[in-house]
Amino acid sequence: MQMPPPTVNRRPDSLSRFSPPLSIWRVGRAWSSVPEGLSKVVCLTLIRLPLMALIALIALITLTGGCSGPGSRDKQLSGPSQTITDGMGRKVTLPTPPQRIVSLAPNITEILFALGVGEKVVGVTSYCDYPAEATTREKVGDTISPNLERIVALRPDLVIVSTASQLESLTQRLTALSIPVFVCHSRTIQEILDSVRQLGEVTGRSEAGAALVAEMRERMGRVEARVARLPRIRVLYVLQTQPLISVGRDTYLNDLIRLAGGESITASEVGYPQFSRETVLARAPEVILFPASHGNDQVEATAIRQSLATTPAIRTNRLVRIDPDWANRPGPRIVEALEQFAQAIHPESP
Repeated sequence: MQMPPPTVNRRPDSLSRFSPPLSIWRVGRAWSSVPEGLSKVVCLTLIRLPLMALIALIALITLTGGCSGPGSRDKQLSGPSQTITDGMGRKVTLPTPPQRIVSLAPNITEILFALGVGEKVVGVTSYCDYPAEATTREKVGDTISPNLERIVALRPDLVIVSTASQLESLTQRLTALSIPVFVCHSRTIQEILDSVRQLGEVTGRSEAGAALVAEMRERMGRVEARVARLPRIRVLYVLQTQPLISVGRDTYLNDLIRLAGGESITASEVGYPQFSRETVLARAPEVILFPASHGNDQVEATAIRQSLATTPAIRTNRLVRIDPDWANRPGPRIVEALEQFAQAIHPESP
């Protein structure tokens, strides 16, 4: 899905006119003007050149000190550094603190700005629209297929990705270019809190991270206390209608239902399972929650009402739309989602 590396367009017969000494001198001057890091992308691309061009490239590498430029990795980590374990268990060596950060997920962008390091964020995805200041940052593509060349051109000393975006290939390519990559793994509520704390440590804002986690826990605790003595309500969370996709027990959305005083009728499953209409009708949800959208897909209330008309939830008009930005982004605003869940499941709670 990533953009392919740039190609060199040269007619085959042009090599007969190739003058190594003059061309090396010209390319060497051009090479010296290439931003640090981008030279590596160019270098990876030029391996496709024919023999004579490769001979020139070898000579050029000798003159310039290699594809990565003289000491580029040393320059990146010439100051204080730290080695930290990311959400995937990878040990990553990072500058302390990083000064040029690229965020490749909206929830990560929200966390970084909440930690007070928004001024160090130089690149974001096209979906990163909160806070408003994030929209002024350079766009590097969307969450699923960001543009490698744009990222490298920003000369980041840290790129942060989310496992939800499935960017394993991009992570490997950035790592090969000596650009540190930190992966956040936020599948459950606890892992969301862990990601906030970790990003505080990574960005040199440990105290801010701890304070943000404490604030989120305190607000979640207030919601739990309000619904603690109330009966558990059967809940269906609809991510998608065609086919019907819901949430399993190992997801933060299931955690939100539980903390809000509900019991998910799909908690016997894991991940994001598909359910038949007949199964949902048999489990008789008393409340149905749905986001207005999930990814690029709209979740329509009309389709849910028609398909599940005989459920207690539809008969009692307890079909509730959840703010998709709160529910779909595992970041600080997940607390707002929890409060909305609790109001939908237990509107009688004080």
